[in-house]
Amino acid sequence: MQKIINWVLIGLGAFLLVAALIASLWAPGVVKKTPIDTDSTTHLSGTAEKLNPATGKVEDLKVKATSFTKADSDASTDDVVVFTNVTCLVVDGPDVPDCIDDKNDPNLVNIPEPDVFATDRYDGLAVKNGKFVPEGTEQKEGLVNKFPFDTEKKSYDYWDGMVGGPVKLDYKGTEDIDGVETYEFNYNVSDVDAEVVDGIDGKYSMDKTMWIEPKTGAIVKQEQHEIRTLENGDPLLDLNLAFTDDQVKTNAEDADDNVSNLELITKTVPLVGFILGPILLIVGGALLLLSRRGGRRAA
Repeated sequence: MQKIINWVLIGLGAFLLVAALIASLWAPGVVKKTPIDTDSTTHLSGTAEKLNPATGKVEDLKVKATSFTKADSDASTDDVVVFTNVTCLVVDGPDVPDCIDDKNDPNLVNIPEPDVFATDRYDGLAVKNGKFVPEGTEQKEGLVNKFPFDTEKKSYDYWDGMVGGPVKLDYKGTEDIDGVETYEFNYNVSDVDAEVVDGIDGKYSMDKTMWIEPKTGAIVKQEQHEIRTLENGDPLLDLNLAFTDDQVKTNAEDADDNVSNLELITKTVPLVGFILGPILLIVGGALLLLSRRGGRRAA
């Protein structure tokens, strides 16, 4: 019986050491990757001052936005994830659905169009379209829909489709959101020449702030103020939009769970394995050696 216990200690010690080596050397490259089965829905709400083309007057509206993001697992690879995103912006009123297909519906604020893009699964940066997206798809640059794992306190290039290129996203500070430490980032562009409505040129401004959980690169909270005008300065859209309180709470809970799982694999398992593994090996080996010596004396 004693010999069995000794070998169990040795086997357990060896197992913990191997697990620690795998967790420290191999696991980070596996778990710190954007999953290719992502399928998320994000809810935002706010207000808008929008030009009504039928009346020529600017209307004050309560609005809501729903962003649907889904990864294409078939088009994705070990290093690249392909996403399709659709964002619906509608009037926030009774019985108004999250998304409207009828372009003539008066509750529709924007015409939702699918946006397909490919990003690196490790650092979140856009990659060359190549074979990943349909031919003719706009080539993106910089970060698109998430930040890199182990986000740093520095500036990043962030894609803005209205600008038609990356903008500088600056680190502003650290903030606790529902118990989760986040990094605050902001960018601000003003009066940029842009196609503000399909086929119509004008000016575009955006003040956008995002709060990022740094270990996973997940966006926990987001606020933005967008303005579109005609070239002569006439207003088209003045939009204030932010993640709903429920969305922020859900994001914070998900981020906390993901960080816990990440740290369990990359920190706790190696720590326990490298400390407890050698101890069990030494104790098991010593007891086995003593039992053998005791057996020889008895003989």
